[in-house]
Amino acid sequence: MSEPVTANIPHQLGLEEAKSRIGSGIHTLSDIIPGAAMTDHRWEGDHLHFTLEAIGQRIVADMHVREEEVYALFDLPPMLAMFANKIKAKLQKEAPKMLE
Repeated sequence: MSEPVTANIPHQLGLEEAKSRIGSGIHTLSDIIPGAAMTDHRWEGDHLHFTLEAIGQRIVADMHVREEEVYALFDLPPMLAMFANKIKAKLQKEAPKMLE
């Protein structure tokens, strides 16, 4: 069973500027999980869908950019679920840096 990790990242940039900054900083998302590499990403409207791979495991993730916040969801495979709390803490600490 997978373990979802979610975070709400507040900002005051507006929708388009937040999307632009996330697009520019997308390469930093793999830093949230040590040893991870981004293997795919695509925008669908205000949603950024991406895939990370770490230690042979695939992590499917999504960021929904809203006017005043970004909702992030990382769907961890069972092998990485035991690290969910650490990954969430790092996500909440590192993801706002993309919006600076």
